[in-house]
Amino acid sequence: MQTEVHVPGGPPPSFIRSMRTAVASHGFRSLYTGLSASIMRQMSYSLVRLGAYENFKSRLSQNYMPSTMALLAVAGGAGLMGGIAGNPAGKPSNIILVRMTSDVLKPPDKRYNYPNVFSGLFSIVKKDGLRGLVRGMTPNLARAFLMNPSQVGSYDLIKTSLLGKSIPTIQYRFQDNLMLHTICIDKIYNRSFTEDLKAICSPADVVRSRMMSSAGGHGVIHVLTTSLRNEGPRFLFKGWTPAFIRLGPNTVFLFVFYEQLKKGWRILTFQS
Repeated sequence: MQTEVHVPGGPPPSFIRSMRTAVASHGFRSLYTGLSASIMRQMSYSLVRLGAYENFKSRLSQNYMPSTMALLAVAGGAGLMGGIAGNPAGKPSNIILVRMTSDVLKPPDKRYNYPNVFSGLFSIVKKDGLRGLVRGMTPNLARAFLMNPSQVGSYDLIKTSLLGKSIPTIQYRFQDNLMLHTICIDKIYNRSFTEDLKAICSPADVVRSRMMSSAGGHGVIHVLTTSLRNEGPRFLFKGWTPAFIRLGPNTVFLFVFYEQLKKGWRILTFQS
């Protein structure tokens, strides 16, 4: 939806209409278009940003127990650095993911028709050279700047503030376990965190998607001015509903599995 342009006089793009069009034209499997690119993106960009975050946080806080404000600064700064470090690794798969998912709503003559992520990689390099793999770098960095500190830093701050605290009525002390991780996620949702996170990241996300899906080499300024002139400022929040639906479960499962993987890695390294 982020790459759809509203045609004057026609119905505005919507989540339900886009789903109906995709299923009617390409079948139910079209809802999973770009799955291979999405998996590659998570195995590169997300792997680096989370791993770099833990490393930076450990280095910055190893000499003293930081205050709440210092911990917030450390978590935000380390999350930002992790997001920037992870950006180049996941960039090509991000471009292919955007193009594969936007294909189902394009006319046949304007589709990229990548059957999988590897075909997309070869096609981009063949047509645009290596420079084609870094298209949309500026808005992608802006999104990493906003997303990683907001998501990972906020979760870690809530977790740190609860760790070691007690529940007076039942005399239970919080430990670093699944119960604490679940409570942290619940606190995030009670604060409407997901809506706020999407509001923060949406403008950079939309501009990034439009630059990546474009066949031309248009820059950020051209995409912004053209879209604002044709669609108004509301285009910056296009695709809000599907992005919110994706981000909610993604955040929940991300932190639950991430914490269990960290725990397993600590046990493995201790035994070895």
